[in-house]
Amino acid sequence: MFGFKALAASRAILFRAATSVGGTGRLLSTSSVGNGPAVGFIGLGNMGAHMARNLAKNGCTLTVLDINTSVADAVASETNGKVATTPAEVAATSDYIITMLPANAHVTEVYNGENGVFQSVRPGTVMIDSSTIDATLAQSLAKQARDDYSCNMVDAPVSGGVGGAEAGTLTFMVGGSDDDFKKASEVLQFMGKNLVHCGRNGTGQVAKICNNMLLAITMIGTSEAMNLGVRMGMDKNVLAGILNTSTGRCWSSDTYNPCPGVFPNVPSSNNYKGGFGTALMAKDLGLAMDAASVSKTNTPLGSLSCNIYNIMATQEFRSRDFASVFKFLNGENLDEQEE
Repeated sequence: MFGFKALAASRAILFRAATSVGGTGRLLSTSSVGNGPAVGFIGLGNMGAHMARNLAKNGCTLTVLDINTSVADAVASETNGKVATTPAEVAATSDYIITMLPANAHVTEVYNGENGVFQSVRPGTVMIDSSTIDATLAQSLAKQARDDYSCNMVDAPVSGGVGGAEAGTLTFMVGGSDDDFKKASEVLQFMGKNLVHCGRNGTGQVAKICNNMLLAITMIGTSEAMNLGVRMGMDKNVLAGILNTSTGRCWSSDTYNPCPGVFPNVPSSNNYKGGFGTALMAKDLGLAMDAASVSKTNTPLGSLSCNIYNIMATQEFRSRDFASVFKFLNGENLDEQEE
């Protein structure tokens, strides 16, 4: 039996996968509730649920799966989709399968575990893994899909946050052949605004870990600057305005500012609830450091950022948004909100 309890131990939500096929020479599975392809979506967390809804809005027929059955039931109800009980059940009726999972172990289990995707996937299915995982695992799974099951598979991690997932404006960093990218794009376009073909399988993951390493560095830097300025008597909004019209400007300052009260609709103004979890950032930085070691690349700021987020992941910040590094560096507890 598929090990959902084991996955639940490391994360409360196991995402769903969406399936759909384009240009494979076989008929797409459709139903009366959608005119588009049959898509299986495994993993309905903060990002995945919004991504699945956007697929349904564009006519895809959904089969969804999540360790949190109440979330899966809700999304299926909203989208006129159906709920599966195993990844194999998702794969059996899907033309496209999309997975959005926390880490290497979850992805391996979903595809290769008992009652996993590879137990019942049909030839010609297009599989899209939007998890952030090790590039070598992405390459291995794609080879297995191609050689053993006559399927197409790409790694397609995302950037753009929960807001981008909800708005359908995500950036997808896609690794795979030209043909794989073309087929995957037929459904990726319903969830994202920027579809970037990074190269062969695994390169999407390379792009993602580089992006997230830089994101962590800039979030820490923004937090340091905001903390310093406020402690020296600056009004936080005035300081943020200066940073955002000067050379220090970055996404962490002008869109996702970590200082509570600067922007109303970001996690920092909601005690860092929602958003991109600190534990996930620590995991992604670990992947980046592994890659740096293998490639013999010097990443001193990335290494320091990894150490900071690893410490945070052992404390109350673990399940809160990664912008909570502002509070961590300031020596404050999460319930100590700025006025």
